[in-house]
Amino acid sequence: MHFQVGSGLLWPLLVILLGVPAARLAKCPKQCVCDQIQLAITCVNKNLTEVPVVDEITVKLDLRGNDIQQLPTGAFKHTPYLTHLSLQRCNIRSVKEGAFRSLGRLVFLNLAHNNIDILYQESFDGLPSLKQLVIDWNRVEEIQPGAFSQLGFLNLLSLTHNQLVYIPNMAFQGLQNIKWLRLSHNSLNYLDVEAFGGLVTLNRLSLDHNELQFFPSETMTRLPEVTRVDMGYNPMTYLGEETVSMPKLTHLFLDHMFLQDLAYTALHRTPKLVHLDISHNQLRVLQPFSEGAPSLARLNLAGNPIYCNCYLRPLREWAIDSKVRLLGTCGGPDHFSGEHLDTLYPRDLRCQSQDAMLKAEFEEATRVAPPTEAPPPRVKCPANCACEAETNHSTCENRGHTKVPQGFSADTKLLDLRGNHFHYVPSNSFPGVPQVVSLHLQRCKIAEVEDGAFTGMKGLVYLYLSENDLTSLSPEAFKGLPHLTYLHLEKNRFTRFPKGAFRLVPGLQALHLEHNAIVKLESGSLVGGAEGVRGLYLTGNVINGVSARALERADALDTLHLGGNKLKEVPSQALGHAGNLGELKLSGNPIRWVGANAFRALGATLKDLYLDHTGLEKMSKDSLAGLGPGLRSLYLEGNRLEVVPDLNPLTSLEVINLAENPLLCDCPLLALRMWIERVNLKVRATCANPPEIRGRRVKDVHIFRACPGGESLLYSPTLGPKTSRTPKTTKPKPAHLNSPQMIPMSKARSKPRMGLRARPGGAKKTGQRRNEA
Repeated sequence: MHFQVGSGLLWPLLVILLGVPAARLAKCPKQCVCDQIQLAITCVNKNLTEVPVVDEITVKLDLRGNDIQQLPTGAFKHTPYLTHLSLQRCNIRSVKEGAFRSLGRLVFLNLAHNNIDILYQESFDGLPSLKQLVIDWNRVEEIQPGAFSQLGFLNLLSLTHNQLVYIPNMAFQGLQNIKWLRLSHNSLNYLDVEAFGGLVTLNRLSLDHNELQFFPSETMTRLPEVTRVDMGYNPMTYLGEETVSMPKLTHLFLDHMFLQDLAYTALHRTPKLVHLDISHNQLRVLQPFSEGAPSLARLNLAGNPIYCNCYLRPLREWAIDSKVRLLGTCGGPDHFSGEHLDTLYPRDLRCQSQDAMLKAEFEEATRVAPPTEAPPPRVKCPANCACEAETNHSTCENRGHTKVPQGFSADTKLLDLRGNHFHYVPSNSFPGVPQVVSLHLQRCKIAEVEDGAFTGMKGLVYLYLSENDLTSLSPEAFKGLPHLTYLHLEKNRFTRFPKGAFRLVPGLQALHLEHNAIVKLESGSLVGGAEGVRGLYLTGNVINGVSARALERADALDTLHLGGNKLKEVPSQALGHAGNLGELKLSGNPIRWVGANAFRALGATLKDLYLDHTGLEKMSKDSLAGLGPGLRSLYLEGNRLEVVPDLNPLTSLEVINLAENPLLCDCPLLALRMWIERVNLKVRATCANPPEIRGRRVKDVHIFRACPGGESLLYSPTLGPKTSRTPKTTKPKPAHLNSPQMIPMSKARSKPRMGLRARPGGAKKTGQRRNEA
């Protein structure tokens, strides 16, 4: 009776605390166990074929071990208060767009042990509060760009034990608060340079138990905050000079690989490395890291056939001088075999005569020779190529081929031919490979693609023709590619936009033409096949004009990158035809002036606007007119602005950067100062004038108190604003497709979980105070 009374008193209190409606309790599904105190429902191993209808105010829902093969759109629309959802072992094969759209409070989602093979762009839409996402033990072989763009507050993403073969550029775009990314136990053998682009908050990366043959040096430089990397159980044999360039890395695991040599400068760019694990490799000799790892305290060499003679003496002396603990034992010669490396005295590490040493090494090699393993299963493969049956990956990278090789297995999924010398791709170059999903033809000196070159590649989704010599394309070149979605043509020699070349690929969503020599976007550039493109990337061309009708019929266009071109004004008329544009990047164009209503045509859709490093000197007071509650980020850093337009209409702004502008801290800037006082944003804004306050944050100077209306301003770096408002909850920044992103700065929120990490604002002048308010 006492428990019943307590329950009766506690229930209304829980309802109030959770902020859920005090509605009548729904009946508990007969297959489930319902806890009305904890607001939890458990339906484990009940052979359910669909998500059951449960009480609206349920907080935790456990559906493990059922047979829910598909999660339809709105599958959880009746449970908007869920915080924890478990769907392991439910035989789930697909997650439809918007399946989780109503779960705005969900913080934990577990989809492990299912049969999901593709993560679609909208699979996780509607989960703005999610902290942990587990998709282990599925069949994921493809991550579509933008799949995680709505998960701005995710801390942990786990994709272990899947079938990933490679990671494309910007695959994890939008994860602005990610701390740990787990990709262990896949078949990864290639990572694009920008595979981890945008993950500036990532601390830990797990890539162990994959098929990486080389340390992905350039890819790893995109991870400025990573402190731990697990890469054990990959078939790497060598680490070259300055291979690892990660300024904050403290723990690196390269164990159980096939390392036979390690350059003594391999770690020169890891100043904070404390622990290096290279155990269970094939290292016999190792040079000291005398200049490259000043913080190293622990070096694990266990399981290596370390030969403890005079060649080991420099490493042992360095370890003693640098107080580095060496773990492991000697593999030879006999009188040192089994001795711990940490107990050896350098003076005892001597070499025998050359004949005796060679004899000892021969005897040892004979004694420890590994047993002969059974040969791997043979797979159909052309000469001078490597093909793997288990991963369905074939590569002829950098093999000097002058003709496209043929004779690959029909099961091939990824075909890598980059770095050869084809010069042209003739018709029907890829017979018998209908299942190829990704085709790499970068750096092949291709100047021409003949009509029907890819005929028969019905499954092709990703086509990389980057870094070639293409100047034009025939529409017939892409004949027979019904599923082509992502086309990379960057770093070729196009001087004109290849208008009409895409009429046979109506499913095209992302078109990359960065770093060509395109001069102008002419009228109707997207008409004739590219109308469905969602991401158009033209950064780094020489575009000096955009026709008023250049974006005609571009209704699907969501992302437009025009940075690093020669535009002198905002192409407002052309933008009027892109009525669904969400992200516009004009960075690095010589735009000196932005007039009134420059972006009004995008007022209903634009979320992210980049006007940084343009040399912008002045903006009309109405230049941002029409951009109201929808705009979430505004980048104006690196310009020449003395004043900024009224920001008050931008009520949903989450990111703003005004760094490196010569702001005039006088009464005309009072509106900005008052706005900073009201919002819970970190605003990078520094005074350049008057000279006596140069370098000080706009928020900290007292000069505004002399302006009419500025008397009530409070200035205290420790106390902060006198009043502040809590911004309304919005979804994190969407970042469709694989576009490199500039990183947002922190936004102080009323709840700790809603914070965004600060974005570095570039170099600052010597002696200048950090520009952050």
